[in-house]
Amino acid sequence: MNELITDVNWIAVVVGAVVAFGVGALWYSPKMFGTKWAEWNGLKLDNPKNMTCAMVLQFIATFLLARVVWVTAKNEALLTLILIIITIMALIISNGKWAQKSRYTIMTDAGFILVMGVIMVIAQAIL
Repeated sequence: MNELITDVNWIAVVVGAVVAFGVGALWYSPKMFGTKWAEWNGLKLDNPKNMTCAMVLQFIATFLLARVVWVTAKNEALLTLILIIITIMALIISNGKWAQKSRYTIMTDAGFILVMGVIMVIAQAIL
């Protein structure tokens, strides 16, 4: 429990979360994967109906992942972090398969988890 509250590198956690969240906005935009991802999910990018709650929850989850990355960095547990990232990706993939989503949408979502983890590790390394 102590590793959750002492010696927190708040700059790295916040920067990692904010940058990863921002990259997510680009990742799911029409400039990258958003148009096809939305189409395959039956969504319209130009009509973000009721997305405020989803965006708030996404930021909270992104922040929590940044904290997990910090805990593993502080404890020099890179392999644990890799296991956590792979686990989250596997859950996204299995959930997408269960929901019968396209391979494209599943890999877009799972790939973003990997990108978020890399961004957060870099933030921990340089800040």
